[in-house]
Formats: sequence, structure tokens, C-alpha cells
Amino acid sequence: MKIVRYQTNGSSSWGILEDGIVRSAEGAPFVDLRNTGQAVGPVDDVTLLAPVAPRTVMCVGRNYRSHAEEFGNKVPDEPLLFLKPPASIVGPHAEVVYPRIAGRLDPEAELVLVIGRRARHVAEADAWDYIGGYACGNDFTARDIQKSDGQWTRGKGFDTFCPVGPWVETEFDPTNVTVTCTVDGERRQNGNTKDLIFSIPFLIEYITRFTTLEPGDIVLSGTPEGVRQVQPGDTVTVEVEGLGALPNSVVAEP
Repeated sequence: MKIVRYQTNGSSSWGILEDGIVRSAEGAPFVDLRNTGQAVGPVDDVTLLAPVAPRTVMCVGRNYRSHAEEFGNKVPDEPLLFLKPPASIVGPHAEVVYPRIAGRLDPEAELVLVIGRRARHVAEADAWDYIGGYACGNDFTARDIQKSDGQWTRGKGFDTFCPVGPWVETEFDPTNVTVTCTVDGERRQNGNTKDLIFSIPFLIEYITRFTTLEPGDIVLSGTPEGVRQVQPGDTVTVEVEGLGALPNSVVAEP
């Protein structure tokens, strides 16, 4: 099932994408969402929003060996975690704002895990049961600010710095799929989730040892090598094999 969130009459609604048609839904997303059967319209005619509204946006840094090495960083012995504010979430085709105070902006293509049930002290063997779906994500980073601050909150936390979409797929095998980033049609990142240093089940166990994840919370699982800066006017597209495409344009902060 493909779960979407769409704009309608100035507000947002949850829906289900079925054979290219967005249909309205009722119930709690990632818990008991149900298709009403009422058509909203063809997906190309519907304004899609981010298909998540998380309380927690958990991210994993340097989870591909090649990405750690391209910046001259040590491969971590344990998952390197950080948070992005919920205000950083935007959807497909939304504008990503290049901050005036930033000197370098980098996109980072990622597989997003969406939590489907309350998760605390989850065993690695049980982790798959707590994931409600998967999506494409982009961990935009003001690289110069990240480096100058010495910690990552500000450099990765600007409004619009976490596009997610275009939908959440609930039936999906994420263990061996390509993750790519293109900028104006130029392929820059081309990785595969089989190369994750820390597996998805391990991440769920590790994270839920110290914090509770609620339904709808998300985990960005890491980005492969090939990260390069972008400029205002560029269009960045993240694709995860089987999960569609997430395009976003970069604009200068007014």
C-alpha cells in the first residue's frame, strides 16, 4: 500500500495511491489507515505533501563506509545519530531554501524508515515488525556550518532541509535496493542498501534502547558516497529503487 498526504482546501489529508489514483483514507496513518474508495484524482493532478508528520526525525551519519571515507572521516564503531527538527520536513516538489548564512549546501540521498508501532527496547530480531513503511529522503546539509559548529544540529536542521516522499510504501524489501541522487539530470550518488554498515534491524534496536519511537516517526538510514554541493536553481532528485522519485528545487533565501 502506498500512503500519501495531500493538500486539499488549504489543509492536508491522508490518502492511498492506487493504480495512479489518489483515494481518500480514514484512520491513523501507519496504524489502521483505511481506503474509503473515494477518488481524489490522478496523482499528477494532486499536490502531494510529505507523507509523514513525525514527532521524531532520527538520522544516522556515516552509515556507508564510502561516504565516511570521501570526507576523510573515521568509520564509526557504533551508529552515529543526530536529530533534525520536524520543521525541516517538506514534500516532493517543495522548494529547499539555501540559507543566506551558509557557504555550501549538500544533498544526501537516503532510505527512510517509517515507524508503524510504538517502539521501545526492541530486539534486533523483532525490528521488522515495528517498521510501517519506507520512503525516499534527502538530508540536506549546510556543510560549512556543520564543520564550524562541531556538532550537527544547526547545519542539518534548517527549515526545508528534510524532503521526504513521494509516498510511503508499506510492503517493501529494503535490504538490497539502489539509492541515487541526481542534480539536473547528472547522477552524483549511486549506492545500495546492502552496503549499510549498520543494518536496519540493528539500528532499530540501538535507537530504541535510549528513546521511544512512535508511529509516524522516521529514521534516515544514511547516505552513500558522491556528495557534492548544489546551488540555487538546481533540481535535486532522490530515488530509492521501488519507492519512486523525490524531486526538489533549491532556491536562495530571500
